[in-house]
Amino acid sequence: MKKTFLGIAGVLSVLTVLNANAATNSGARAASSANLSGAPATRTREKVNYQKYQTRTTTKTYESKDTGDLYYTKPANRSALYKQYEGANSSSARATKTTKRTTRSEKVVNKLTRKYFIAHPFYQPLGGVFGSVTDLGYTMGSYDFTINQTVPVYDISSGTAVPVYPLNGLGGKWDMTRLSIKEDFSYGITDTIAVMGMAEFDMDDYKFEWEDNSPSDEMDDSGLNLFGIGGQWRFIDNEKWIGMASAYYQHQQDISNNFLLEAKFGYKIASSTVYGLARGWYLALDGNSYGNGVEGTDANGVPALMYIPYQVGDDKAMYFEGGMGVFSVLNKDWTLNLEGVFGHYDWHNSATIKGAIGWQPNDWFALNLYAKTVFYDSADGKELDLFWMEPSVGLEALTKIGTVDLDKYSETSIGLQVMFQF
Repeated sequence: MKKTFLGIAGVLSVLTVLNANAATNSGARAASSANLSGAPATRTREKVNYQKYQTRTTTKTYESKDTGDLYYTKPANRSALYKQYEGANSSSARATKTTKRTTRSEKVVNKLTRKYFIAHPFYQPLGGVFGSVTDLGYTMGSYDFTINQTVPVYDISSGTAVPVYPLNGLGGKWDMTRLSIKEDFSYGITDTIAVMGMAEFDMDDYKFEWEDNSPSDEMDDSGLNLFGIGGQWRFIDNEKWIGMASAYYQHQQDISNNFLLEAKFGYKIASSTVYGLARGWYLALDGNSYGNGVEGTDANGVPALMYIPYQVGDDKAMYFEGGMGVFSVLNKDWTLNLEGVFGHYDWHNSATIKGAIGWQPNDWFALNLYAKTVFYDSADGKELDLFWMEPSVGLEALTKIGTVDLDKYSETSIGLQVMFQF
């Protein structure tokens, strides 16, 4: 495509921030209570938020049924006493004894160990305790598009209308990568109520690549993208059930103010918890449209724009999510979390699967490695409008000149969470 833009500044990101569930949803999403990224999230504990496990001890008792002595033969010295312990524990020794002996019983002591798993989807700090989750994430997202031009564009600079931009049938690819650092900091007011603050710094790269070998249009952007506050309430936590409700406010820089409600409810089975989740949030957009585009200047240095909006004419949007997950304690230090979510994100629907493995060697520190990807999205095959503004060719304002067909929507995130409680 021959573009007359000079020194194109890059790709306009009106609301292109992604998460693992929607192309427009990373900042707005407050996924799990521990993660709030996400996520999407975004980003269950055995028996009252801790694991109960048994340890076998070396404690033993010996009973004498005949002589009243602890041993059936009196040891001659201390080393013989140790051998006597060995003989009492040996099946071969028991088989060869000819002297009269006592019977022995071994006591196995069950110990109850409480461990508060910080990577738990229902995690919130107990009263007087602080919690910190630092999420280092990398996200890749893209979709292919094909232009269907219905309105011709003419160059009128010479006084004669000359057709330009024969775009019909031209294809391209929108691509983004994001490196993010997100911090969630929480404090337990009581054992069941906690407050939370959050902030996220993003380093983004947006790109339009064209099939006709025209130069790619690209933009880098970085900065504090999101900050907010919220509260959590664990309203039930007993031997079998656990439930949590949360509410958050988030400000997404230059995009929207977001209000999120979240509920989770789980059933504890042995060392695992199976749970369901539901989320809904309201986005108050700064403008009345959001989408992707290329911005720059025309031949006269006047601002110009190509724009593919997701929504036009409304300054608000609603998102909804529902899903199921399971959290399992593999042993006293390792955990596994699997979660599937289906969501409606205003202009498209998406289904995501997420897996995370956690390592927590003590009560105050944990690492959680996660990956999530979209395996279905209704954006494939969807038709969106195409707008163009370029004063040098007579388009003084954004004008619809056709549509674009989307295909091959994809999104994948990987990340590492570093967690503390103190």
